Amino acid sequence: MINRSLIRIKTVQILYSYLLTRTDFRLMSAPPAGDDSRDKKFGYSVYLDLIFLLLKLSGLPFERSSAVVINDPAFKKNRVGRALRDDATVNAVLMQHRYRSNKFDSCINELVDAIKASAVYADYKRRRKLDIADDIQFWNVVFSTVIRKNKGVERVLRADESFTTRGFEQGIKKLVDTLSSFDDSRSMYLKARNDLEKSLSMAYSLYHALLALPIHITALQEQRIEAAKNKYLPTPEDLNPNMKFVDNSFVAALRDCEALKRYIDDNPEADPSMWRDSDIMISSLLDKIVASDIYAKYIDDNTSDYATDAAFWRDIMRVVIVPSDELSDALEARSVYWNDDLDIMSTFVLKTIRRSYAGLTSNIGESDVDAEIEVEPTIGRIELLPKFMNHDDEVFGSQLFEYVVKNREVYRSYIDRFINTEQWDPERLAFMDIVIMMTAIAEVENYPTIPVPVTFNEYIEIANDYSTQRSGQFINGILYSIIKMLNDEGIIAKH
Repeated sequence: MINRSLIRIKTVQILYSYLLTRTDFRLMSAPPAGDDSRDKKFGYSVYLDLIFLLLKLSGLPFERSSAVVINDPAFKKNRVGRALRDDATVNAVLMQHRYRSNKFDSCINELVDAIKASAVYADYKRRRKLDIADDIQFWNVVFSTVIRKNKGVERVLRADESFTTRGFEQGIKKLVDTLSSFDDSRSMYLKARNDLEKSLSMAYSLYHALLALPIHITALQEQRIEAAKNKYLPTPEDLNPNMKFVDNSFVAALRDCEALKRYIDDNPEADPSMWRDSDIMISSLLDKIVASDIYAKYIDDNTSDYATDAAFWRDIMRVVIVPSDELSDALEARSVYWNDDLDIMSTFVLKTIRRSYAGLTSNIGESDVDAEIEVEPTIGRIELLPKFMNHDDEVFGSQLFEYVVKNREVYRSYIDRFINTEQWDPERLAFMDIVIMMTAIAEVENYPTIPVPVTFNEYIEIANDYSTQRSGQFINGILYSIIKMLNDEGIIAKH
C-alpha cells in the first residue's frame, strides 16, 4: 500500500539530511596560525604519523610501494583501517602528507611483536563475533597502551627535533578521538535508516488516521443533535432531526473494523482524537461538511444504502477533508512527515472506501474497483490495505538508501563528469539535486526490472517538488548522459 513513489520520496528526504551532516571520521585540523605552539604542531604531526601507522598495521599502506606490509589475519579482519582508507576526506589530507607514510618502518616489526604479545590482542583474536565498536576499541587500546609505551616508537619520534612529550600525548589523544568519531558516524547511519523506517510507518499511521476521522466527526454530530434536543425551546427540527448522516452505514462499518481498532490501539498517533486541538479540528471539519453541497445533496436524497453512504464519505474526504487547512495544520503539528504524505495516503483511503462498495448497485454509477488494488473487495466491510504490497516494496527503501551511501563517491563522480562547468559550478549545485541524481543512479544500476523512463519520471517529479525551478530539466539532462555512459561501458544494459 505504501507504494514506491512514496518510498522514493522518503529515501531522498532522509538521504539529504544524512549526507548533509555525515562524516565517517571527525578528522582533526592542523593548529591555526597564531595558535601553533610547539606542542600542538608536534602533536598534529604525530597524529598524522599514527594514522599512516594504523593503515600499515591493517595491511593497507598508504603508499602501495612501501617495503613493509603487515599480513596478520587479526589485523586484517579489523575494519577500521579500510574505513580510514576509503574516507575521501582522510585520503585528501594524507595525500598532502604522504612523505610521512614510512615514518615507523624502522620499528614496525618490533611494534607488531609487542602488539601480538599484548592481552588486548589475545582477547581480540579469540573473539569470533565482532562489530565496528569492537574494532575501534581494539585500536584505541593498542595506541593508548602498546604504541604509547613502545621504545621503538619513542626512539623514532625523539629523532624529530620538534619532539615534546606533551605533543606526543596530544597526538595519541587526537587519534583516539578520530577513531571514536567513526562510531558516532555509524550511529548516525543507523539513526538515518531508522528514520526512514519510521517515516514509512508514520505514513501508514496517517492512512489509518484518515479512515478514523469519519468516526469522530459523526460522533460529534450525534452529540450536537442530542444537545439541540435538550436546549431551551428546541425547534421541531431539533426534536425530529434527519439522522441519515449519523446513521451512515459506512461509518458503522468503520466502527466495526477490528483491524482499524487494533492498529489505533497499538499506534496512538493514528487516533485523531488524541491530536493537539483535535476537538477544534474535528468541529471545523464538521462545519465544512454540513455547509457543503455534497452534504445537502446526500441529506435530500431518499436513497439509503451502503454504496450511497460510502460514496458520500469518499466525496467528502476528497473534496472537503483532504484539502482543508484544518487538517493540514493538524498534520503539521503532529508529524514532520505527514503533510508530504497526505496526497498519496489519501488516494489509498479513497481506494479503501471504494473497494468496500465496489459491485453494489447504487445511484452513483460506480461498480468497479481500481485496477491497482489486487485484493478482492468484500462488499459492505472495511478491508484495510497492507503496509506494503510485497516483500520487494518492503525492502526497497532500505536497499536504495544503502546503495547510495555505499557508492556515493562513485555516483558523484558520474555526475561531475557531465556537468557543463561553463554553465554550472559543481560546488554550488543544489545539494538536493545531487542526492536526487545519486538515488536515481542507484536505482538504475541495481534494479534491472524497473524501466529507465519510470526512474527518470519519478525523480524528475521529486526534483520539481522538492528542489529548484530549474532542477527537473537539469537533472533530466545529466541523468540521460549518465545512463548512456553506463550502457556504453557495459555497467548496465537497459534503456
